[in-house]
Amino acid sequence: MDNVNKQHGSVILGVLLAVTSILALAFGGLAIWAYMQYNTAKTDVDSQIKVAVIDAERRQSQKEEAKYAEREKEPNLEFSGPADYGRLTFKYPKTWNLYEATDVESRGGEYRAYLHPSKVPPVVADQQFALRVTIENKEYDKVVQQYDALVKKGDLRSSSTSSMGNTGTRLDGNFSKNIRGAAVIYKVRDKTATVRTDANETFKADFNKIIQTINFE
Repeated sequence: MDNVNKQHGSVILGVLLAVTSILALAFGGLAIWAYMQYNTAKTDVDSQIKVAVIDAERRQSQKEEAKYAEREKEPNLEFSGPADYGRLTFKYPKTWNLYEATDVESRGGEYRAYLHPSKVPPVVADQQFALRVTIENKEYDKVVQQYDALVKKGDLRSSSTSSMGNTGTRLDGNFSKNIRGAAVIYKVRDKTATVRTDANETFKADFNKIIQTINFE
């Protein structure tokens, strides 16, 4: 009987040892899996933090560069058109260059000037300029009417504008296939002046500042 009890006890002990071993292996595997999950999650979080830090540094750098670029534009220079054309004036960034087209008389008395950062590009069809100035011997209403078709088509949006007590017309949108910008048109004595930017995305902020300073005699 004692032998039977001993054998029975040995069997139970063996079963308990087997169960314990299985549980140990299971918990060990679970611990390894949990550690791997933790390590993966930690690596993912660390990567996200690293990406966030790099992105924050990039944005801060861009902000600093933008602030520096804006500071470089100061103090503004003053544009002054011909006295016999009403002496149109406005302030523009000192980092821009100015090119005045010559031979005014050969073009029917039309005055043209072009402004652009660093270097003014060649004056050719569809060339985009930060700012272009045109003063022509045409009636104000006729110059504005030249854009009526584009306004009716929806390519341009027309609104009123003012600067230094002078009122005029503002146009925003597509002037041509390659020119999307904004322009203001003013009656200057017996002539009409148009100040336009050809690239809204790049120079719109500058343009909006410039047209606030437009004045003429």
